[in-house]
Amino acid sequence: MATMASERSWLFDPKLLKLVHQCRRLIQSEFGVRLHLTEEHLEQRLASYAEQSRSEHLSRAWTALKEQVPDLGTMEKQDSADRKYRGRALTDSKDGNGQPDEEAPGGSGPARKTKVIYRGQVVG
Repeated sequence: MATMASERSWLFDPKLLKLVHQCRRLIQSEFGVRLHLTEEHLEQRLASYAEQSRSEHLSRAWTALKEQVPDLGTMEKQDSADRKYRGRALTDSKDGNGQPDEEAPGGSGPARKTKVIYRGQVVG
């Protein structure tokens, strides 16, 4: 059984460690998430944030890191067909069950399924 230290022996290379730190700094500045080198799924989290990022610097740093560490390029990629916002899948015109929303009478949009109460009064 391989330990985490033997699986991440590539982190001992100063050039690669510099790229990882650069990715971590860019992820923290863009997403506000602080990644630690001792995290169990560091590579997957770096890859997912690099994929979600709008920063060219982060994508370049991640690409350079993948080119130098062949194990990182073989990671499973998530289905990019699913639209995501801040790491959560978006559903288009569907409720949480995956079913289309019911139209309100008059065709003004989806009907509300819960009653809304504002200051003690039921609102439309």
